[in-house]
Amino acid sequence: MESLGPDAEGLSMKTRILVILSLVVTIAVGVGYTQRATIAERLMALALPKQMGTNQVETLQDGLHVVLCGAGGPMPAPRASGPCVGIVAGEQLFIVDTGTDSTRNLQRLGYPPGRIEAVFLTHFHSDHIDGLGELATIRWATGDGVTPLPVYGPEGVDRVVAGFNAAYAQDFVYRHDHHGDLAAPLAAAGITAMPFEAPPEGELTTVFEGSGVTVEALRVDHAPVSPAVGYRFRYGGRTVLISGDTAQSDNISRFARGADLLIHEALSPELIGMMEATANTLGNPIVAKIMFDVPDYHASPREAAETALEAGVGHLLYYHVVPPIVVPGQETLWLNGAGEIFPDYTVGYDGVSFSLPVNSTEIIQTRTGM
Repeated sequence: MESLGPDAEGLSMKTRILVILSLVVTIAVGVGYTQRATIAERLMALALPKQMGTNQVETLQDGLHVVLCGAGGPMPAPRASGPCVGIVAGEQLFIVDTGTDSTRNLQRLGYPPGRIEAVFLTHFHSDHIDGLGELATIRWATGDGVTPLPVYGPEGVDRVVAGFNAAYAQDFVYRHDHHGDLAAPLAAAGITAMPFEAPPEGELTTVFEGSGVTVEALRVDHAPVSPAVGYRFRYGGRTVLISGDTAQSDNISRFARGADLLIHEALSPELIGMMEATANTLGNPIVAKIMFDVPDYHASPREAAETALEAGVGHLLYYHVVPPIVVPGQETLWLNGAGEIFPDYTVGYDGVSFSLPVNSTEIIQTRTGM
């Protein structure tokens, strides 16, 4: 019989090795599949302490910190939930607006709702308040607060708060009956309205002050929605101004002057115009009318950049990004050259965060998203 040559013998050896490796992998996969519940249990046992014990507020150095718990507006988007800004000043956590999924984003990011000191509402459009009931409930049921969640807002906030309290009244009873006073004391359930009168153009109203933080309200232009306000947070020599929904406004330029961070809403009229044209083509006059109407009470990215430039802010963070940025290259299209006007900007997505340490001029981006 003719013997195999060295090349054939080498090939045969390689084949045997591959067969053995294939069998080992197959067996390992089979064992892993049959033991998948056990493996998952062990992984969860390792992950849960970190997941459930995370408190981002406690990890931050002394300063003024910002996180976008919702970077979008009313349109659905994978990286832009309903409008929500988290502010940490020292050891205090505040929330500005509570759009869809914002409470869950806070939890994903490690900001415990039970630590929230207060919520500030800019106005009462549905996309800015529709998460308020969930936020108040999770704060109540997972925290150790002894009083309801304070919610600050201009004229009309009493009505909004009363509506949420009425809607959740039965839930308060159910949770108290089930969990008792330790986890769900009735005295801490729900929301307390903290109304203030929106200041006239050119003036600020101090709506909160304590532990070194000052929160001031300023009127913005979101007509026919009125009142509508923005908020300026000051702590440790650092300043952040949040516009809320607004057309381009001299009042924002005035009170953002010299701020470290301007968080400004923006809507692309060009992209909304494309959506209007598409709705007309599809024979949908209702959506076309909405797309025609909305640009007049929102600032464009270029206008927000002009405001940032005029105010001389340290950095511009876009939020309430409309329409959502969902395809490659759309961010550049959405900006429409705004970066040429004011180059120190960031387009917001859920989870984007910044830190402004006290006794410093640093503006540090700490997260680029979730």
